[in-house]
Amino acid sequence: MRLLHTSDWHLGRTLHGVDLTAHQQAFLDHLVEVARAERVDVVLVAGDVYDRAIPPVEAVAQLSDALRRLAEHAVVVITPGNHDSAIRLGFGADVMRDRVRVLARVEDVDRPVELPGPDGHGGVLVYGLPYLDPDAARRQLAAPDAEQPLARSHAAVLGAAMDRVRADLAARTAAATAAGRPAPRSVVLAHAFVVGGAASESERDIRVGGVDHAPAAVFDGVDYVALGHLHGPQRVGDPDGPTVLRYSGSPLAYSFSEARHAKSTAVVDLGPDGPPAVRLVPAPVPRRLTDVTGALDDLLGPDGDAHAEDWVRVTVTDAHRPADLYRRVRARFPHALVVQHQPPARPEAPRAAEVTAAHDPLDVAAEFVAHVSGSRPTAAEAAVLRRAYEHVLGAERSA
Repeated sequence: MRLLHTSDWHLGRTLHGVDLTAHQQAFLDHLVEVARAERVDVVLVAGDVYDRAIPPVEAVAQLSDALRRLAEHAVVVITPGNHDSAIRLGFGADVMRDRVRVLARVEDVDRPVELPGPDGHGGVLVYGLPYLDPDAARRQLAAPDAEQPLARSHAAVLGAAMDRVRADLAARTAAATAAGRPAPRSVVLAHAFVVGGAASESERDIRVGGVDHAPAAVFDGVDYVALGHLHGPQRVGDPDGPTVLRYSGSPLAYSFSEARHAKSTAVVDLGPDGPPAVRLVPAPVPRRLTDVTGALDDLLGPDGDAHAEDWVRVTVTDAHRPADLYRRVRARFPHALVVQHQPPARPEAPRAAEVTAAHDPLDVAAEFVAHVSGSRPTAAEAAVLRRAYEHVLGAERSA
């Protein structure tokens, strides 16, 4: 069976104020063509279909059109990510039982989409794990007779969900074996940060209790794990293990940290036995994203020729801020998204840390406390900062 794995479309997103609708449409057109040309059996969309819980009308219409066109060529299976509203994305799931399947309910993680093989037996079971917010899922996924909820962590809730998946898969495999039929192959869609994955600046922080990731081992026991959340296409987990875990990545670069990504979609061939065979199909690049740095006169000269039509972040390094900087840069680079002046660093004035994927926001907050008070926060003060930060994250996720 041939699968097409994609995720993190983020429909409705802008890039430094630029509307990306046309560029996202170019990717969706490409995806439909890949599904047709590759004779795909099922399209797997592993979350973050929308960029926010209440998407703009244009994004909803764009998704509706994309699903209609994809369903002409393959079964489409979708799970919500941390940017999506599971309830809104899952609206109508009970009646979409033919070519489009939305797996948005935590309590249904062990109820797969069954895709029969050519002879009606074997085939593939597709399980969907929507984004599992530990603060909610730790109660939903706890055993019925448990006196306490699960531990407050991504590893705990993903582990509990996968225990249910493995139990269902084992029962179905045993029944097939007893009847003399081939055992089914297994696929899991999940939206999570798995240990070993390389993050980008554009992914929303999902940390709970100071931890935002879960070990790859929680997914052991299935054939292919179609992951969403991280925007760089990559394989994670044990490269020699029987379970293949892969992020498809986002279709477009949504931050300058993704400028060097080779965006793609994964075509996965899953036979009756053996490991899945994965092949990457490059995604279209409507406009390149590039960082350009240097003295203004150099950038306005031949050094800037190769990037005149790119989306660029321009960093001017002259010792003193050039006059009329923004107008001169925009005249040279009409698609400049960021224009900044950064003179050579002075030893006596180190640059402050920024909140990025490489800098923990709580560490940055602690540095600020140290800067204004002369000492880093105490353990009690750090706990207050963490609670406040996680409260804000929780409010965003429930919006």
